Amino acid sequence: MGLKIALTGPFSCPRGLPLLLMGILKQVAEAEGLAEAEVSLFLCSDAAIRDLNRRYRKLDEATDVLSFPQYAGREDLPAKGGSLHLGDIAISLERARDQAVSFGHSLQREVGFLFTHGLLHLLGYDHGETGQARKMRQMEERVLEGAGLRRDEDAGSQL
Repeated sequence: MGLKIALTGPFSCPRGLPLLLMGILKQVAEAEGLAEAEVSLFLCSDAAIRDLNRRYRKLDEATDVLSFPQYAGREDLPAKGGSLHLGDIAISLERARDQAVSFGHSLQREVGFLFTHGLLHLLGYDHGETGQARKMRQMEERVLEGAGLRRDEDAGSQL
C-alpha cells in the first residue's frame, strides 16, 4: 500500500509519533478503500495555527487542528493512479499538550485524535450536523482503539 505522511514544522517530532500516525493513516485508508494516500502534516505552535486560522478561516484565534482538503469530499477523489495527496493538516503541539492535560489522557492520544479528526475532514467527514457528527465520532474512536489509544487506558502513556 502506498501511504505517506510528510512531516514539517518548527517542532522536532515527538518520539514514536511517526509510527503511530502511519498506523492511523493505514487504518483510515483501509476503511475508505484507498490504496494510495499522502498527507502533509505541519506540527506548529499556537501562534502559527492562529495565523493559519486567521488567514484561511477569518477567525483570529488559535485552534488545535486545521484541515485543508485537496478534494471536496470522498466522492471527488480520483478513482486510481499515482500518489493521492489528500491535503494538509496543521496541529498545534502547544494546544495538544494543554488539552491532553485537561482531558486527563496522554499527548500520544491527543495528537492521534487530532490527526484522525483532521484526516477524516480531508475525506469529507463533517461534524456540522448531528448524524454526521455521530458517524465521524464513531470512526474516530474505532481508529483510535485500533491504534491502541483507548480513552480509558492511556492516561499514563506519554510520547
